Amino acid sequence: MATRAIDIGEGRKSRGTAREAPRRYAPAETRTRVIEAAYQLFSLNGYQGTGTADIARAANVSEGSIFYHFGSKRALLGELGRLHGEKMVAAMQGGDPLETLDPADVITRCFEFCALNTAWEAMGGEEECKSGYKKPNADPEAEPFFLAAREVTQAWVEQHIAAWNRHHGITEVDPAIAASLTFAAVGDALHMAFRAGVTEAERAHILAQTIRFVKGACMSSGQGGSSGPRQAVED
Repeated sequence: MATRAIDIGEGRKSRGTAREAPRRYAPAETRTRVIEAAYQLFSLNGYQGTGTADIARAANVSEGSIFYHFGSKRALLGELGRLHGEKMVAAMQGGDPLETLDPADVITRCFEFCALNTAWEAMGGEEECKSGYKKPNADPEAEPFFLAAREVTQAWVEQHIAAWNRHHGITEVDPAIAASLTFAAVGDALHMAFRAGVTEAERAHILAQTIRFVKGACMSSGQGGSSGPRQAVED
């Protein structure tokens, strides 16, 4: 189951030019600035294409403060994974109450979020499979990011399934198991939908089939798992 956190225009313009000296911030603000700057730079330039000096420049902090707060660039990936997961969760929920949030809308929003954040699915150094899709787990360096993002996202999916099923009187579904299976199924669907050469029509078909599968497997009990969003499942 990939928004732009801050404007790093100043940081990008500062490469090779004079810039103001790094400022000292409260520890919490320093961490936030580094995480947001790293998230932006990694999404634009990839993990391998971004150095700690670039992150420090964009965040307007000293490079040493990155190592002080996070230990290493790789350790920083775990924090970015949590941020990425939180952004995806916010996009999927969209301010709607969990108990009435249609799973079809959740999955559609997830696809839309990933369409805007494809850089996280193609970190530098990943292996490209025959289909053209770059496997996110191919680069061991990226593992902290994906593990943290999954933890945040899957926990929210479990909450959503539990709230939806409680509201609809569904009792035979285990939310924890359903959330794990849903995460895996939607993740595979996203891999299919965003691999090289997939057309918009094909992507819409994959989305519709994913909605049908998830609602039928995890969130239906004698109600047929009504589908949506309306236009996506007509296919």
